[in-house]
Amino acid sequence: MSDFWLYALLCGTAVIIALAFYAGKLLKQVSKQKEQQAQAQRNQQQALNKHDKKVLDSVLLITRAMQQEQCEFDEGCWRLSVLLSSLKTMTEMPVKFPGVFGLYDAIKDLAIRDARKTLTKKQRMREDYQRMTALDKMHDGVVTDLGDLHQFTTEQLTRLTS
Repeated sequence: MSDFWLYALLCGTAVIIALAFYAGKLLKQVSKQKEQQAQAQRNQQQALNKHDKKVLDSVLLITRAMQQEQCEFDEGCWRLSVLLSSLKTMTEMPVKFPGVFGLYDAIKDLAIRDARKTLTKKQRMREDYQRMTALDKMHDGVVTDLGDLHQFTTEQLTRLTS
């Protein structure tokens, strides 16, 4: 009878050792998966930051051109709105820069490029009047936003490159 208990004890010990080894292996796999997920998140964040840096470089360029009056405000606001809306790591740009987005909202439905060429002279004049009226009404807000946008963009670029 004592041999039976000895064998049972040995078998039990072997099962416990096997289960402990298996549990250790599973814990190691979980740890490895967590590290891979963390690395994937870091890679994703780096990709988003790279995208946003490229966008912010363009935003800074357009902002400077608008401040130096090398770019029309309506065209600049159009481009800035599209660029700022494409940022991956920052949100609520319309709230931060209401002048830029306000002018964009006022002119976004007006014809441009080839579509403008198809308009009659009267339609073009009507759209030009709408564009000029919106620009006149929102000019001061856009100018204020340009200063804020320049500062914001410079700060974000510094953050992304450090």
